[in-house]
Amino acid sequence: MAIRTRFTELAGIEHPVVQGGMMWVGRAELAAAVSNAGGLGILTALTQPTPDDLRREIARCRTMTDKPFGVNITILPSVSPPPYAEYRKAIIEEGIKLVETAGYKPQEHVDDFKSHGIKVIHKCTAVRHALSAERMGVDAISIDGFECAGHPGEDDIPGLILIPAAADQLRIPMIASGGFGDGRGLAAALALGADGINMGTRFCATKEAPIHDKVKQFLVDNDERDTNLIFRQFRNTGRVAKNSVSDQVVEIGSKPGAEFKDVQPYVSGAKGRQALETGDLEAGLIWAGQIQGLIHDIPSCEELVTRIVADAEDIIRGRLAGLVG
Repeated sequence: MAIRTRFTELAGIEHPVVQGGMMWVGRAELAAAVSNAGGLGILTALTQPTPDDLRREIARCRTMTDKPFGVNITILPSVSPPPYAEYRKAIIEEGIKLVETAGYKPQEHVDDFKSHGIKVIHKCTAVRHALSAERMGVDAISIDGFECAGHPGEDDIPGLILIPAAADQLRIPMIASGGFGDGRGLAAALALGADGINMGTRFCATKEAPIHDKVKQFLVDNDERDTNLIFRQFRNTGRVAKNSVSDQVVEIGSKPGAEFKDVQPYVSGAKGRQALETGDLEAGLIWAGQIQGLIHDIPSCEELVTRIVADAEDIIRGRLAGLVG
């Protein structure tokens, strides 16, 4: 049982299923479980407080899997940015072979990684940004549709349009991200021109995800309507799960003249981390996508990846093939 694509060949993995690099969630136990299941696990660099902590987390992941895994590094404009060059150095020196970059002006990072023989996937939310990253020399694109958790950009283009629009113009492999969680989604992504899928929210609702069981059950209980779009007026839109905190952020942000400082006390990363780790669902923001409506259980990563690939194969070989002729 295998679906081979340009991305499985590029990454040296068995199945075209990638785990999103999620703040506070992309730790060794989850990344290793996804990689052991035949997908591509991803550690989130900035979840680790220092570059040396990232080195230790990479080493810890290697004690749990001998399969390929990658590291995500997200570059955001900031008054006091983290020491990106030092995180990058740690990734290079620890022998990571595949990096997912995301965010703001990744050129210097891409150049450095590529000069050390590291393959780079760049995550973006628009075709024009994907083409720019391709010109920078990245090896693959992860294209994020409007359904996604996190930052879907400001164009509001759902995956059904964004994926084939990108596939029409890109020459390099592309992973479809945002709204994926089952075999139907994988089959659809392949039909739309992608080489695999990236899942964030869906992997949060697995046994190995290093978050509180109450948060996992929260994702199961929610449906596709249970998200809020925040920061729209600041042109930094984010999709998060609906809770009292995100409801309040939307309400405050909708007032005339609202500024980011008005919502800042509610949206700190520390409060979001508290929600994930303690299970206090009203402690802070919980980042989640519309795929919540298709999450009905909390399997192991092995069970989830195996089921997704088997269901996609059944759809491609069975139902779709049966419709032809």
